[in-house]
Amino acid sequence: MARANDEAAALIQELADLLSITGGDAFKIRAYEKAARAIAGYPEDVSGLNLTGLKKIPAVGEAIAKKLVDYNETGTIRQVEELRAQVPSSVRALTAIPTLGPKKALLLYQRLGVATVDELEAALDEGRLHGLKGFGPKSEENIRHGIELLRQTGDRVLIGTAAALADEIVAALAPLAERITHAGSLRRMRETIGDVDVLAASADPRPLMEAFTALPFVTEVIAGGDKKTSVRTYRGPQVDLRVVPPESWGAALQYFTGSQAHNIRTREIAVKAKLKLSEYGLFTASGELIVSETEEEVYERLGMPWIPPALREDGGEIEAALADALPDLVTVEHIKGDLHTHTDLTDGRATLEEMVRTAAERGLAYYAVTDHAPDLAMHQMTDAKMLAQRERIRALQKEYPDLAILHGSELNIGPDGSVDWDADFLSGFDMCVASVHSHFNQDQAEMTRRFITACENPHVHVIGHPTARLIGRRAPVDADWDEVFRAAARTGTAMEVNCFPDRLDLPADLIRRALRFGVKFSIDTDAHSVADQRNIRFGVGTAQRGWLTPDDVINTWPLPRLREFLAAKKG
Repeated sequence: MARANDEAAALIQELADLLSITGGDAFKIRAYEKAARAIAGYPEDVSGLNLTGLKKIPAVGEAIAKKLVDYNETGTIRQVEELRAQVPSSVRALTAIPTLGPKKALLLYQRLGVATVDELEAALDEGRLHGLKGFGPKSEENIRHGIELLRQTGDRVLIGTAAALADEIVAALAPLAERITHAGSLRRMRETIGDVDVLAASADPRPLMEAFTALPFVTEVIAGGDKKTSVRTYRGPQVDLRVVPPESWGAALQYFTGSQAHNIRTREIAVKAKLKLSEYGLFTASGELIVSETEEEVYERLGMPWIPPALREDGGEIEAALADALPDLVTVEHIKGDLHTHTDLTDGRATLEEMVRTAAERGLAYYAVTDHAPDLAMHQMTDAKMLAQRERIRALQKEYPDLAILHGSELNIGPDGSVDWDADFLSGFDMCVASVHSHFNQDQAEMTRRFITACENPHVHVIGHPTARLIGRRAPVDADWDEVFRAAARTGTAMEVNCFPDRLDLPADLIRRALRFGVKFSIDTDAHSVADQRNIRFGVGTAQRGWLTPDDVINTWPLPRLREFLAAKKG
C-alpha cells in the first residue's frame, strides 16, 4: 500500500473522531469512518488520482473526494486543521482509552482539567468523578478497565499492521538474500507485535543492510551493523533485521522465532544432552557443529519433531513433541469455504458480484454471504432487500458452478438472547451467524444466558466474534465461557475464529478451553471488502495457537459434510 493511502485514511478517520468530539452529525461521522477504511484498502495510490478517480473508491463521494484532492495538493485537509484548533490535543489523546467516548473526554477536560491518562487515573483514585453528570460507578469501572487495556497494548501494533510491513520488507530485500522471512512474535502469530523481526541469510550482509536502511518508509536508523540493524518506520513499529550465514539459517530461525520460555526449554534439553544450542547451531560441548541448516534438523537432534511456530509459547508443545503427540494443525490450504462475509447491501464496501468473484479466485468450494439483519437499524435491512439478494445469488450461482454460494445473515443477539426475524423467515437461509453488537456491559450471568439462548436457537449455526472484543479498544464481554462452550457443544453450534486483526476472536486461550468441551469452530474473514478476504491467514494463525486441527473446523470440511452439520442444527 502506498504511503499516501495510509496518511489520507488517517486524516479522514481523524476528521470523524474530531466531529465525534465536537458533536457532528452521526451519519456523516459513520460515512467518514467507512471511507477511511476504503481508502486504506484501495489498491491504487490516491496521490496519483484526480477527483474523478477518487470518486471511484468505494464509499468516497463528491465531498470526501474533494477533501482527498485537498490532501493531494496540500498534504493535509483544511477541515481537519480547523477542528484540531478547536479540540485540545490532550482530549484527542484521552479518546484512545477504550470505553471513554469523545464527548466524555471533552467533558473531563472542561470540568476537571484532566489532560492525560495519568491525570485521569489520579482523578479516579481521588474520587473527583463522583457526582459528575454521566459518570456513575459503572462508568468509572469501565474507564479503569479501558486504561488497563490501553497500557497492555502500549506501543505494540496489531498483527495486520506488522505483517503488511514485514511482507513489504521481505519482498524488497529478497533479491539480495539467499533466504529471508519474518520471525519472532509475528511468525508465532501473536495478536499484537512489539518489534518486527526479519531474518535473512547471506554471506555478504552489507548490501542487505544498506538496502534496508534506504527503504522509503524508514524514518530513523537506531543502530547499524553487519549482524543486526534496527530502524523505526513511519508506520509505527521498530524493525530489526538480522543477517546470519546461510549455513546457520535453521538454528537462527528456531532461535529468533520461539518465545523466551520456549527457547529456555529447548536449551535445557540441549544442556541435558551435553550440547549447546545458539542462533548459530547445535554444538557439542567441545564446540563441534552438529546441525544448523534447517529447523527440522535442530528439533530432530533434540529428540522432537518440528514444532509449528504458532505453538512455540511453552504451552505444552514441548511435552507433546517429546511424546510425538503434536496436533496436525489447520492451515490456510485446508480452508474450503468462508461462512461470514458482507456486501454493500449493508456495511460492506464491495458488491455481491465482486465478493463472490474474489472467493472463486481464492479457489473456495463454498462461500456464504451474511449481511446484517434488521435489528441493527443503521444498516436499514428489510425482508424485501434480503429476499432480493437471495434471487441475485441464485442468478449468480449459474456463473460459478464450482463455487456453492450460500445465503445467510449475521443476526444480532439481543440482550435476552433473541435474534432478528421469526423462525419461518430464518428457515429460508442456508445458515446464520449470530453476534453480540450491543449491551457489552451486561453482568456475567446475563451475558452467559444470552449466549446459551442464542446457541439453543435452531437457526443459529455459528456464534460470530464471540467475546465481541476489539483489541486495545474494547474489552471482551464477561461470560462464564465454560457454560457457553458446554451449550455450544450440546447444541452443535460452532464458535467463530474471526480473522479481522483487531478481533482474532475467539482468542487462542478460549479456543483451547472450548476444544476440551468438543466445540467445533468456523474460521471466517468477516470480510467487508475484497481486500479483507486476505485476512484468512490471521484467523488460521489464531486457530493454530489454539491447537485446532482441520477436523475441528467446519469450513475445512467438504460441502456435503458441512450441509449435514447445518441440517443437524435445524433438526
